[in-house]
Amino acid sequence: MKENQNTKEQNQGREKSGQLSQKRNPNNILISVVIPLYNEEDSIIELGNRLQEVLNRIARDRYEIIFVDDGSTDGSREKIRELHRRNPRFHCISFRRNYGKSAALQVGFQSARGKYIITMDADLQDDPAEIPNLLKKLNEGYDLVSGWKKKRHDPLIKVWSSKLFNLVTSVVSGLRLHDFNCGLKAYRNNVVKRLNVYGEMHRYLPVLAHWDGFRVTEIPVVHHPRQYGKSKFGAGRFVKGFLDLLTVMITTRFMQRPLHFFGTIGTIITFLGFIVNLYLLIEWVLGKTYLSNRPLLLFGITLIIFGAQLISIGLLGEMNIKSFVDKINYNIKEKF
Repeated sequence: MKENQNTKEQNQGREKSGQLSQKRNPNNILISVVIPLYNEEDSIIELGNRLQEVLNRIARDRYEIIFVDDGSTDGSREKIRELHRRNPRFHCISFRRNYGKSAALQVGFQSARGKYIITMDADLQDDPAEIPNLLKKLNEGYDLVSGWKKKRHDPLIKVWSSKLFNLVTSVVSGLRLHDFNCGLKAYRNNVVKRLNVYGEMHRYLPVLAHWDGFRVTEIPVVHHPRQYGKSKFGAGRFVKGFLDLLTVMITTRFMQRPLHFFGTIGTIITFLGFIVNLYLLIEWVLGKTYLSNRPLLLFGITLIIFGAQLISIGLLGEMNIKSFVDKINYNIKEKF
């Protein structure tokens, strides 16, 4: 009886130990893969199989794969559920409606527990076999590594519009990358926890990280032709992307010094208006013109008024910043 009791206690001890180790494992995640998707049911199972093969090789059981279903209307969620039944490391966050890729990434970032976070699209154009290369580059001392689709398999209009977009973004942001919007990226955990992604901001994650003091680079990655479904790209997204670039620039680079942005533009416009009116004044003094019939006079006055308004907006922004200066969240790298 005693032997049986001892054996039973030992078994219970092992069970408790196993339960504790299972509880500890979720906090020991090495790699989190975040995949936003919308109506990609045909590619999910194949993508899951490829990811599982790669991650089992490089991380064993220390990984999680988080699909963020952005309100799909097809069978995407059931496909993910099938993967979850086969491997509980597959997870799904499903939105009730379509919020957009930025919202999906933000929720995925909040849920990710890994030391390294990988993002990729669900359409099989991003290759899971590139994950080890991204992590290798990350471990060279970088905080974010972006994929560069050097050889793209997309419609010509999408390729050339992306080239223009990347050129403008490089010039405006000061970060020289060939491909800002590639879905395949690798991050350190502390990077994604600081990012605030909304609107179309997913296009500018490298820019946001760069302006926040993180080290950003890129490597060429394989890009496959789309096998299933159709692209979600549209001209409207291109326009929204540039508007969001302006938003990023104002809310990030000039958030703490709005007068530098609005004041600079306002000063230039006011100066141009002054030059125009000075020219007309000289002509009037010399008797070469009558100011009453010169529309250019009204144009000059309008420039001066508009410039003064921009300077005033900048000053109001500075006054607002002074009120909240203690609440600014600075990115601290290290403390001794």
